[in-house]
Amino acid sequence: MQQHFLQFSLFTLIFLLISLLHPSTTSAINITSILSNFSDLSGFNRLLSTTSVAGELAGRSSVTLLAVPDRYLYQSEIAARSASVDIADVLRYHILLQYLSPTDLHTIPASGKLITTLYQTTGRATANFGSLNLTSTDGKLMLKSPAPFSPSNTTILSLITTVPYNISIFTVDSLLLPYGFDLTASGYVHPPVSAMNITRILIEARGFNVAASMLEASGVATELEGDERGAGITAFVPTDEAFAGLPATERLQSLPADRKAAVLRFHVLHSYYPLGSLESIVNPVQPTLATEDTEAGRFTLNITRVNGSVAIDTGVVQACITRTVFDQNPVAIFAVSKVLLPREIFGKARGEGVVAAVAPAAGNGAGAVGLPPQVAEMPPTRISSPPGMKGEIVSIAGIKTSGNGWMIWCIGILLSLLV
Repeated sequence: MQQHFLQFSLFTLIFLLISLLHPSTTSAINITSILSNFSDLSGFNRLLSTTSVAGELAGRSSVTLLAVPDRYLYQSEIAARSASVDIADVLRYHILLQYLSPTDLHTIPASGKLITTLYQTTGRATANFGSLNLTSTDGKLMLKSPAPFSPSNTTILSLITTVPYNISIFTVDSLLLPYGFDLTASGYVHPPVSAMNITRILIEARGFNVAASMLEASGVATELEGDERGAGITAFVPTDEAFAGLPATERLQSLPADRKAAVLRFHVLHSYYPLGSLESIVNPVQPTLATEDTEAGRFTLNITRVNGSVAIDTGVVQACITRTVFDQNPVAIFAVSKVLLPREIFGKARGEGVVAAVAPAAGNGAGAVGLPPQVAEMPPTRISSPPGMKGEIVSIAGIKTSGNGWMIWCIGILLSLLV
């Protein structure tokens, strides 16, 4: 009996020591307290603390939190809906039910990794669209919905803090919206285009330095960011490789400022089209921002689906969308394989529509008597006069009949035969 008691006491002591050394750390961690140490996360922290999400986190272990810095969050608009169920579900979509260390992130398979979120557990998600697909592309770690059309995506910026095997907190560059969400219907108004820095988005996406600098220098970037007329914008941005691949004959950089700006506006539709909408677009001929500066029917793009990709035809070049750079209503930005050259500017440079009109020479009656154009436009063929002769002899295609022209011509032929 005493031996069993000692064994039980020893087991209990070991259990207590293990419990003290390895407590349920997540329940002891105050998420909002941790985030309060980072001033640029104050908006996201306030949303967590004013919804039930912070309390839900307290009872969980092995989680990863995706926190959105204030500069990406558009805090003032979201704060107005901080008590909304929709906003709470958006926050739940930023909580991965798996502990991910920095090492884990660098061992993501090429096919990506599907991770369940707290939102998926609510039963309000469609199929498994409440999960997130973590992928590694060009050294960047991105998260998006597994839905065929992802309403938004985000890139992991940096690690804030980690408590091994219990919680990691990473910052991301945009708010993630679950598939099927319509925050406008819930009273949330998306930030205006002016709140988005188009140039910054392109620079951070990498591979768009030429386009970013041209948009900034021309002032077109400011136009796009100031466009608040409700319909949104869709921009097709050529990569640096696309600019490098321009033929030497296409001297885009040497165009006057107004025409260069027109080319840049030619890359933008004055409506928000996510990728799914472009793939099923009803009217393939779409006006651009450049159309609005001219007239209907000019500076249009022909957008179709070819071999599973979205193809764009300008009448001069054919390009295709290679990837989504940014997609958050009301702004969509897509990378394209070529610089979109409008035929209104570059068509004539390629010989299109150029007609060589040669007017008949003065005194040449060919045009008046209805001779074929190739004869009417043929210059007279001159041959040398025989020695001692003055004037000139012309071929029958360009007969001169001034003065004694016929007589001179006959004498010349006769002299040639005698010689």
